[in-house]
Amino acid sequence: MQIGMMGLGRMGANMVRRLLRDGHECVVYDINPASVAALVSAGAVGAASMEEFVGKLAKPRSAWLM
Repeated sequence: MQIGMMGLGRMGANMVRRLLRDGHECVVYDINPASVAALVSAGAVGAASMEEFVGKLAKPRSAWLM
């Protein structure tokens, strides 16, 4: 399953790590590029803008906002 996570603070980042560990594809976005980079190195797909975030999600889109 693919899911997008916007907001990569403590809770959002940990949820992404768990989803990745369980085999899900995660597209991530945060206003802090370092937060995105940390999760990209863990296997997530990073986005540098909200437009890019939406564009990387397959239809029908599933996104979780933190």
